[in-house]
Formats: sequence, structure tokens, C-alpha cells
Amino acid sequence: MDCAFCAIARRDIPADLVLDEPDFLAFLDRRPVFKGHVLLVPREHVPTLVELPAALSTGLVAATQRLARAVVTGLGAQGSFVATNNVVSQSVPHLHVHVVPRTKGDGLRGFFWPRTTYADAADSAAYADRLRAALRT
Repeated sequence: MDCAFCAIARRDIPADLVLDEPDFLAFLDRRPVFKGHVLLVPREHVPTLVELPAALSTGLVAATQRLARAVVTGLGAQGSFVATNNVVSQSVPHLHVHVVPRTKGDGLRGFFWPRTTYADAADSAAYADRLRAALRT
């Protein structure tokens, strides 16, 4: 099995970590809809939400809530968009929850997801720092 998210969890692939807990890991999406777009994954390889063990479901929801709060308090977003794909449109076959910072008039319409980029590693690291700080409050 060659799973990019498992490789990130093992630290084989670098990522801008936002949340690092025993059961879950969150990191910045490399192709964000908007800067600060976070992916939350279970450390254990779980292909889809349907296959998530019940013992992890409460933790997944709680971590998603904390990240949704962090994009508001840490980045100044007005809200967030939270989504999970199951198989269709799931670019990595490992359960992941998208937490995308939103502001009114940001241009996101329906399910058309334009992508942006970080200027460089320092730019993405700064966003990750802000989110980690917001999670500590």
C-alpha cells in the first residue's frame, strides 16, 4: 500500500502539521482552496468515512470542530467549509476531512473548488503556526 497520508503520519513525507494527536493528524493541503485549508486524517489507515471505527468517530468530530474554530480565530475567517469525499473525488484513498476557511465574497460557489498556492515554504509554515496557536487557546 502506497498511501501519501500514511507516509505523512510516519513522517516519511514532510507536511505543515497543524494538529498532532495519538489518533489524528491535521496538516495544510498542498493545493488549498484558500490558504489555511486543512486536511484532518486518522493516523490509522481508514479508506473512507464508512469504514471509520466507531471508537474514532467522536474524536474525528471533536477534532473537526476544533479546526473549524481555529480557522476563524487563527486566520480571521468568518466561517468554514467542512467536507469529506467517499471514493468519488477522493484524491487520496485515506479518509480526510477538509476544513476550509471562508469569508463572504471569497468566490467559492457550489462544489467548484478553485485552488490557490502558498508563495513558498515560509508562507505555508506561517499559516500552520497561526492555526496551531489558535488550537492551543
